Amino acid sequence: MVDKVTWQKAGRVTEPGRYMFRFGWLTVTADDLKVWERFPEAVFTLVKKPDGGPDSDGGPDSDEYHLGLFELPSGTSLDPG
Repeated sequence: MVDKVTWQKAGRVTEPGRYMFRFGWLTVTADDLKVWERFPEAVFTLVKKPDGGPDSDGGPDSDEYHLGLFELPSGTSLDPG
């Protein structure tokens, strides 16, 4: 099963950064936000970062994720206008 996240699930964050969620830490980039600003219904795949980072204590809150590929709802137009 692949975990996915919507802008709404991510709390409609408006700034790039690292955010704590119930599933762990999520890093959101400026490019991720540009997608959500243009396509608010886009759904991103959550990608887990490798374990064992320098700040990782191995606890349940040490899971780190970033946003991967995204999907748009059926019928969404990619036309700029």
